[in-house]
Order: sequence, then structure tokens, then C-alpha cells
Amino acid sequence: MSEPVLSVENLSLRYRVAGGAVAALRNVSLSVRQGEVLGIAGESGCGKSSLAAAMIDLAGANAEVTAGAIRLRGQDILRLDQAARRRLRGREIAMVFQDPMTAFNPVLTVGAQLVDFQFNLDGVPGREKRARARDMLARVGLSDPDLVMGRYPHELSGGMRQRAAIAAALLMRPAVLIADEPTTALDVTMEAQIIHLLRELRAQYGCAIVIVTHHLGVIAELCDRVAVMYAGEVVEEAPVDELFHDPRHPYTRALIACDPARIGKATGRLPAIGGRLPDLSDPPPGCAFAARCGIATDRCRTVPPPRVAPGADRGVLCHEAAP
Repeated sequence: MSEPVLSVENLSLRYRVAGGAVAALRNVSLSVRQGEVLGIAGESGCGKSSLAAAMIDLAGANAEVTAGAIRLRGQDILRLDQAARRRLRGREIAMVFQDPMTAFNPVLTVGAQLVDFQFNLDGVPGREKRARARDMLARVGLSDPDLVMGRYPHELSGGMRQRAAIAAALLMRPAVLIADEPTTALDVTMEAQIIHLLRELRAQYGCAIVIVTHHLGVIAELCDRVAVMYAGEVVEEAPVDELFHDPRHPYTRALIACDPARIGKATGRLPAIGGRLPDLSDPPPGCAFAARCGIATDRCRTVPPPRVAPGADRGVLCHEAAP
């Protein structure tokens, strides 16, 4: 089995806020190998986007990593200075943001921005950078790349903007592509096209892809492995087929049960997980899901759960999960 291209090791991150701090990530560990697609799933507020931003060192000025490491090709990027980290972005690791409209500068054409994104290519003339940008727009399925190059972001449809954002992320042929909710703002037709595009790009470039999403259909269609997050922790990690057919963590089971695609008959109510996420400015002493869990015991509420391994390439953070 190949070594991970990107690995996160016992990462803890907090956001400084008025009156204290919020523990957004708590002892998170996961990895992704070359040519593999890793999905990160969970409900809103569970820490998915914070983890994606931390992987590319864009968590924000009020974010503080309190423990752990993020290794890219074995090198801990958290130990690099700011200049070295900036050089890695685009060239080694790139990100497709959730809203492509805000990912681009609204007063510059798409072509001008794609040329600027190649600033790390020393000694390459502007004409060649423009040709590279045009070719990448064509590769992501935009039928008239010359027209797109001359347009401003607001002149493109949502699907076209998302394809242009993916083209921008791939311009430097990064080893890792992180996509934060890449289909959330799109209709189902565009969503299917973006999933197909990411699948093709994985085959063409062999890069590792990390998909952050709350959409379990995207996970099932695209990913090889899944990490399920809850309250800043990875509560379950498994190959995608095993996760859907044999979920071991109570939260994973509840999350899958809430998928609208599993509703067989017409109903006036959508399934939901009762309760709410815990306050991470003061995390609970035991399992973070205990207050919403139907099988929780007194031990779950007071003792941090162990990580058990019920199978190869699997991990579950739960007192009640059988190894």
C-alpha cells in the first residue's frame, strides 16, 4: 500500500472568539493516498470546512493549531514559515471553494485571474500561461474556453464558474485537490456533471482528492473512503461500501437514516437527528454524541470514547462499537 500524500495527525484547532475559544477540531487523524478520493461527511457545524481550510493553511487569523501535524509528502507544513507555505499552495495542494462566485475577483476577467494564478511558474512567459489556462478550461469541459477567458465571473452560470474554479485549482498540477462542498450551489444536473468531471480528473492526473460534503449521494458516487465528523472529531472512518452497508457509529447510522434518498414512501416529515451539536467552547467530558444517542450509557457521558478498529482500514470512536 502506497504512503499517504497528505496526512493529518492528532490535529486540534481552536478559534479565538470574544470571551474564550471554540474547539473546532479535536485530535483529528486521517490520510489520503495518490489517486484516492477521501470524503469528509457530517452535518453543518461538525468541523468539515475547518479541517479543509487547515489542510491548506487558510483557517483564518483567529485560528490556532494547539496540537498535531499536517504532513504533505511527509513534510509537516505547520513547521514551515509563511513564505514556504504560500509556495506550496497551488503547486502541491489546491482548493476548490464552496462558492465559486466569491472565489474569483469580480472586477477581473476569468482569463486574467487564471494567468495570475500561475505566478509560481518562474520563467514562463505570459503567452504560455494564457495558453495553459485556455487548455485547462477546455479540459474541464467548457466548450468555448476563449469566450470564458474574456468574461467576468458574474457573466458565467453557476456550473461554468465551478468548472472554472476547478480549472484554476488544477493549473499547477497539485498532488492534492481539496473540494469544499463543490456541488452545493448547483442543480442536480450540474451536480452530476461535476461529479463525473472530478472522476475523470482523478483518472487523468492521479492526484489525491479530498471532498468535503454533507451530501451522502456525492460520497457514494465519488469516494473510495469516508471520514465521518461530529463535533470536531472523526467518529468513524471506513471504505465507502462498508460505511453504507455496515455503519458502526450511532451517529453514522443516524446520518445515513436521514438521507432523503432512503425515503421509500411519501411522507409529511423528513427524518432528523434529535437534539443539537454540543457547545464546543466547553466540550463535554465524554462522547460528544451521547446526548443525542439512543444507546448511550453513563460511561459514554463521562469517559472519552476509545478508538476501536472493527476491520481493515476502519476506525470508530465509540464505547459501544464492537472491535
